[in-house]
Amino acid sequence: MIRVTREVRFSVDRDWAGHLDFSAPITNSWGGWPSAVGLVPFLCLRATVAGEPDPRTGYLCNIKRLDEMLRRHAIPHAAEALRRCGWRLSAERLLRDVWEQVAERSPSGVTLVELELLCTPYLRYAIKREEPNMVLLTQQFEFSAAHRLHCAELSDEDNREIFGKCNNPNGHGHNYLVEVSVAGVPDERTGAVLPLPRFEQIVKERVIDLLDHKHLNVDTAEFRALNPSVENIARVIWGMLRGHVAPARLALVRVWETPKTYAEYSET
Repeated sequence: MIRVTREVRFSVDRDWAGHLDFSAPITNSWGGWPSAVGLVPFLCLRATVAGEPDPRTGYLCNIKRLDEMLRRHAIPHAAEALRRCGWRLSAERLLRDVWEQVAERSPSGVTLVELELLCTPYLRYAIKREEPNMVLLTQQFEFSAAHRLHCAELSDEDNREIFGKCNNPNGHGHNYLVEVSVAGVPDERTGAVLPLPRFEQIVKERVIDLLDHKHLNVDTAEFRALNPSVENIARVIWGMLRGHVAPARLALVRVWETPKTYAEYSET
């Protein structure tokens, strides 16, 4: 089974969102279509389809068909929902409504298996076909910390051999990015899986405030006897949040140690 994901970027202008001209040329699809006029939201939709590629062309499907599906059905519906409900419409509710519009409109030969709405570069929501009533909320956080990779049971020579410069006796620092994903059925009244300000406060109090601007080996109880590798950091952050994101459930913790390296942890 092959999966292909296509991203469509768009802006919604309340004054003309109900009058999208599909015959007009798209002059800047990289920057978003419809393009922003005035101060309007810039959103992204990612559609993932699955199936078996055509043995002749190698295509799972022509991405132009995915673009057409999203532009003709998802974007106008999103524009109308925002015009009708206002800008306080929850992202969860908007995504579920858009899913209903496009879930059975996949190009021939493939199945739409996931739809993701990116509200900012740091906040996204997703629906998967196997659980269409469930929404996955992912928010990015950051903290800066120092650590030293060192195993007390190994010799100094072995530690230097395994960890290299990361074994520097005085430690070294990283600007860590943390992505926390929670999943749940949106509340019928608020439309939210977990109110975003509450979610952010939970992660701030239970994770960021404890780890930010610390030397992990020295200043935190969690890593006094545990080597603070990015793998262990992801597992520890999971433990800090487990049981504290109700009514949602904790789904995934991903920690970027550098722009090229991340570790993630889940129990599912």
